Amino acid sequence: MIHLFRFRRPVLFRLILAALFFSALPAFAAEDPRLEQSREIVKAFAGQLQAELKAAMGAGGPAAAIHVCKDVAPAVASQLSRKHGAQVVRTSLRVRNTANLPADWQVEVLREFDERADEAGDGPLEYFETRRDGRFRYMKAIPTGGVCVACHGGAVSDDVRQLLDEHYPHDRARGYAPGDIRGAFSIVWPEQSGPDE
Repeated sequence: MIHLFRFRRPVLFRLILAALFFSALPAFAAEDPRLEQSREIVKAFAGQLQAELKAAMGAGGPAAAIHVCKDVAPAVASQLSRKHGAQVVRTSLRVRNTANLPADWQVEVLREFDERADEAGDGPLEYFETRRDGRFRYMKAIPTGGVCVACHGGAVSDDVRQLLDEHYPHDRARGYAPGDIRGAFSIVWPEQSGPDE
C-alpha cells in the first residue's frame, strides 16, 4: 500500500519526528480521524457504483452503463457530500464530464499517482494532507478494471461511441488499458470539521 502524505503544520511534523525518534511510535499513531472516515466514504461510493454498473451491464451492456456514470455517480457523490459534510467527487487528468475537472492540487496528486502506478502492486494509491487552516484533503486512485475498457478503452463499440459523443462532446476519457490510473476519488473536509460532526 502506498501513501502519499504531507504535513502542512511544521510544529506537528517536528513533534511527530521527535516521537518517532525517542519512542519508536508508529508513523501514523496520531492520524487524523478524517483519514479513516474518508476511506469509508470512498468504499461506500465505489461499492454503490460497482453494484449499479454491474446491474446496468447485465441488463443492457456497456451502452446501458453510461447512464450510471452520467447520472447515478454525481447523485451518489452529492448524497455522500451532504451526509458527511465534506466535498466528495471523482476527478481525472482526462475527464469525460467537464464538471469533474481537477483543481491544481488534484492535478499534482493525479500525476504522482500516474508516476507511482507501477510501484503500487495490489495496494491502493492514496494521498492525504492536513492543511494549516484545519482542512483535510484525501484522494484515492481509481485503476482501470477490465470491464471499464468497454467505455474507456481505445476500441469502444459503435453504439457506445455514439452515446459518448452525444452525451460528452469533450470526452477525453478513452484509450485506457486495464491497470491504468483512470482518475481518483477526492474528499475535502472543511475547516476544523471532523467525521460526522
